[in-house]
Amino acid sequence: MQFDRKKKTNSELLDIYKRLVYPRMVEEKMLILLRQGRIGKWFSGIGQEAIAVGSTLAMQSDEYILPMHRNLGVFTTRDIPLKRLMAQWQGKLTGFTKGRDRSFHFGTQEYKIIGMISHLGPQMALADGIALADLIAEKPKATLVFTGEGATSEGDFHEAINVAAVWNLPVIFLIENNGYGLSTPINEQFKCKHLVDRAIGYGIEGVQLDGNNILEVYDKLSALTEDIRQNPRPVLVECLTFRMRGHEEASGTKYVPQHLFDEWAQKDPVKNFEDYLLDEGVLTESAISEIRSSFKKQIDGEVEAAFAEPEPQANSAQELSDMYYPYDVAAFAPSSSTTEKRYLDAISDGLKVAMQRHQNLVLMGQDIAEYGGAFKITDGFVAEFGKARVRNTPICESAIVGAGLGLSINGCKAVVEMQFADFVTVGFNQIVNNLAKTHYRWGEKADVVVRMPTGAGTGAGPFHSQSNEAWFTKTPGLKIVYPAFPYDAKGLLLAAIEDPNPVIYFEHKYLYRSLSGLVPEGFYTMEIGKANILQKGEQISIITYGLGVHWALDYLKANPEISATLVDLVSLQPWDKEAVAASVKATGKVIVLHEDTLTNGFGSEIAAWINENCFEHLDAPVMRCASLDTAIPMSKVLEDDFLAKARLGETVEKLLKY
Repeated sequence: MQFDRKKKTNSELLDIYKRLVYPRMVEEKMLILLRQGRIGKWFSGIGQEAIAVGSTLAMQSDEYILPMHRNLGVFTTRDIPLKRLMAQWQGKLTGFTKGRDRSFHFGTQEYKIIGMISHLGPQMALADGIALADLIAEKPKATLVFTGEGATSEGDFHEAINVAAVWNLPVIFLIENNGYGLSTPINEQFKCKHLVDRAIGYGIEGVQLDGNNILEVYDKLSALTEDIRQNPRPVLVECLTFRMRGHEEASGTKYVPQHLFDEWAQKDPVKNFEDYLLDEGVLTESAISEIRSSFKKQIDGEVEAAFAEPEPQANSAQELSDMYYPYDVAAFAPSSSTTEKRYLDAISDGLKVAMQRHQNLVLMGQDIAEYGGAFKITDGFVAEFGKARVRNTPICESAIVGAGLGLSINGCKAVVEMQFADFVTVGFNQIVNNLAKTHYRWGEKADVVVRMPTGAGTGAGPFHSQSNEAWFTKTPGLKIVYPAFPYDAKGLLLAAIEDPNPVIYFEHKYLYRSLSGLVPEGFYTMEIGKANILQKGEQISIITYGLGVHWALDYLKANPEISATLVDLVSLQPWDKEAVAASVKATGKVIVLHEDTLTNGFGSEIAAWINENCFEHLDAPVMRCASLDTAIPMSKVLEDDFLAKARLGETVEKLLKY
């Protein structure tokens, strides 16, 4: 292994050595603790330390790094106290996640490190968003994100790099190619000779490094980061290295041929650099002994101190509270000046007011810029707000939702448009595992609104008409809103954008141009979690939302002899339990109506809650009126039969006769 010190002083080389040997010694301590049974799991990065340490030294202290679970050197080089790290690994209250997650599955704004989740690929899109925030703010910063060779097969890898390439984002995508994804060798993972060659397909620069040479990693990454701060662009870096331990210690290494261990043992990053410094006269054997002795004492002390830290105490109220970033959800009153607007125009107006109010708000979606979006909701926005903040995206929902979270992490707000709510399936992981869980895991906000053009009634068939709100209402950490009127559409959208928590905003396509109403000018919000009581009656209650509200209104108008209380939930998570309970007490008979399919639709939750909490007030079973348990057909005749509206009359009659 050839080292080139360039113009580094002895003191600088010695500091690099200490940075390199410290995580190795921590790793060795962890393996001892594992054999002693004092810890239960460990992902070892022995043999890969030069990558984590060298690349972190190349970054400025206020630049974000997104590491993986074998990158201990990132955390130690950023000077996170080992006691705090150990508390995190042991699930202690003083860890970064208060015992809610393990390993390096956490982030910290203090040290500008954003940890990964177990799905491995999604953090690359977060790096895009972080870098985008810097680019828009014209900050000369770089972002570094790690991935393994196995995760380069994931769609998240390709989506994130493509977005970064198209937008010229200052991101270094660093692949640690250590030869194996758990037990699967690289020849069973990809066909290309070198992973760095994939850069060609994205039109970006690719660099391959000896990942075990600390000076090569540090010098090359230092040059790259310095350059891309001034000339923003992504770079793909492949660091060749080897995993000297198992995927995690319990998996062992029997699947790895011995000759590979023998070969890579000769390339040990710590031993080779140590020998080089001895030859250069920077180190002596006695100095090495002193350094290691000092580190051992420090490590032993901090580890034992962490073991003595308190365990979390179960507190259900605290757990529930911590799913959401603290925020006062009170409504902001509207002005008295109103204008008749279509449902679609109310949404557009809400976005425009929010863009004027928040200079750090970024809109992202397919065709939303010059074209104005598939439904023309953002028509004219580029002219007013510019392409930096109104961004056409490649067709890659996962990367764009992830970028939204990255924007939030780096001080922005984001609204992501799904062209159709159906298309959210390819961004599902980012929503339910990243947006929803970030605050609970490590206390960070996820200031992202996902707009969801939803619903049937237009003959658009199985892939453009689904009602998929129930996919998200059961996911803690998300807020779900579903306006039925233009006034609500604007007020709820503004409330969602104000809220620092992730909000899934359903907007019904059928209502876009078919429904108008008075909408206040300027800024106002509605309280998320508050239902609207549209009318009061004594015979039955109809609890509904979205297009179901208008089905119910039309039915009751056509049947004025029925005295009904009509509850528009407006918000599905959280939902207004007090309003529902009051309606049950007033009538004793309840229909839960929604456009979604019957089985496991959100109405099931409402019905179950009423049964558990309002049983003594019921004069009949809670009845659900929902759509057929089939996919949504395209034919209007079939679609009309599919929708819950077709069964509303008979359900009301059945309930009244009970």
